Amino acid sequence: MSDIPVVALVGRPNVGKSALFNRLIGDDAAIVSEEAGTTRDRHFALAQWNGRDFWLVDTGGLIEDSDLPMDVAIKRQVKEAIAEADLMLLVADAKAGLHPSDARLVDLLRNSQKPWILVANKVDDPKSTDYFEFFNLGAGDPMPVSAVNGKNSGDLLDAVVRRLPPSEGDGKSDALRIAVVGRPNVGKSSFINKLLGEERLVVSEISGTTRDSIDTPYMFHGREFIFIDTAGLRRQSKIDDGIEFYSSLRTRRAIDRSDICLLMIDATEGLHNQDLKIATLAWEAGRGLVILVNKWDLKDKDDKTSAKFEKECAEKAPYLRFVPFLFTSALTGQRVNKVLDVILEVEAERAKRIATSDVNEALGELLARRQPPQAAGREVKLNYATQVETAPPAIAVFGNHPELVQEHYVRYLHNGFREKWGFHGNPLRILMRRKSVRD
Repeated sequence: MSDIPVVALVGRPNVGKSALFNRLIGDDAAIVSEEAGTTRDRHFALAQWNGRDFWLVDTGGLIEDSDLPMDVAIKRQVKEAIAEADLMLLVADAKAGLHPSDARLVDLLRNSQKPWILVANKVDDPKSTDYFEFFNLGAGDPMPVSAVNGKNSGDLLDAVVRRLPPSEGDGKSDALRIAVVGRPNVGKSSFINKLLGEERLVVSEISGTTRDSIDTPYMFHGREFIFIDTAGLRRQSKIDDGIEFYSSLRTRRAIDRSDICLLMIDATEGLHNQDLKIATLAWEAGRGLVILVNKWDLKDKDDKTSAKFEKECAEKAPYLRFVPFLFTSALTGQRVNKVLDVILEVEAERAKRIATSDVNEALGELLARRQPPQAAGREVKLNYATQVETAPPAIAVFGNHPELVQEHYVRYLHNGFREKWGFHGNPLRILMRRKSVRD
């Protein structure tokens, strides 16, 4: 799977970066205000244009030569953004005109030796707004846009996509990509080191040592694995500086790049809401999922403790009933190597394809047991089903009024198909489709 590139918006305060961010992603995710310095935490969102996906990152306004703690923190965050980004958009205010800070930012971007585009924002009417003085920056042709009315935003997105690094594309390598994810300091790097039998990754008692995603290849029974060790994903309120923010972005990117996610949780602390958030991110992204319960050697237990632990997790999120749990210790090596077999099992379930005749037979059995609830004055009939996708598996069920099939009945079908074929460790999607006239 190809990595999704990052595009960062940078500029001095109050030039309209957040408004442009919202315009480009088509949402109001960033808070927009006339007050300078509104954007203190970082915002990022997945954007798409002309078939290319990219992460768009909004940064705080950069104030040079300021010793105020907030300005110093924002400067650090912006520099982190530049280090992380594949492409930068330097946003300037065409109404306010050229500012000395714009020139200093140009120097900062030039030193990064990365591609960037100069954007003259607030050109609501190109005929009455003079943005040509920005040519004096020697940074190429400024691109006039209006975040407020959207003028030239499509042209800007075209330019962004042209400057993105070439897409590697899916399928370039058949290596199985495995993201090791979890909160900070649960033992992700220690686990990979124990698995590989060598100290490849830095391990520290200090939470958050791993800030980049680190790719580590590994061969097992002739199958190539690539382990992606990530920084921990914290609660958003805990992300109080740019380094932590970009660590959470890298975790999201690692999930997107992976086929299977190993979510590591701390046995002594149980399943936190943040663990659940990461699991749900992976599950909804269609990734295979394995729960690694680390530090199991420190847990007081009897022969029923693991079953009770799984049951309590499934009570918080019912889909965890379909996810394998492995109780391990990165410190002692307990069951660490077992994870390789579990990964191969989840991969096999992920690639499983069921014959259409078998899917229809199963649908018939489920319908015989329980018909879909009927809508007032309209008969709801389900006619046939077929598996339409693998990795993750998806089964399409065709009928005369798919929009009238209630959610609880879709869950009934889902559980029935699960009971038949498992698809253990993977999300199973049930797609309700209208039977065509030809059918």
